[in-house]
Amino acid sequence: MSEECDEAELLALLDDEYARAILTATSTEPMSATDLAETCEMSPPTVYRRVERLKDCGLLAEDMQYAESGHHYAVYRATVDHVTVSFADGELTVDVARQEEEAVADRFTRLYEGLR
Repeated sequence: MSEECDEAELLALLDDEYARAILTATSTEPMSATDLAETCEMSPPTVYRRVERLKDCGLLAEDMQYAESGHHYAVYRATVDHVTVSFADGELTVDVARQEEEAVADRFTRLYEGLR
């Protein structure tokens, strides 16, 4: 879990239907804010607010996507695989299992292929 996001904030974020929709959509493929707004049926400002909160908690990552026109834009991908909430010995514990990071060489190949 990110140092900027405590357990209560993480649970509140996961209780938000828009944040959950973004995590669900980006768990299959990276998506732009425009794609998220359309797919999740929410306004762009709502997307951007939730994306920032999800990034702050380390649940979402931002990458650059390059278009044939030479322009680039941000795409977002879920970095969380699953979340476990435990109540034991009078304490609440939240464990976040992260997806494995993409290897640098694989990321470079993906970016290069996106330029073609």
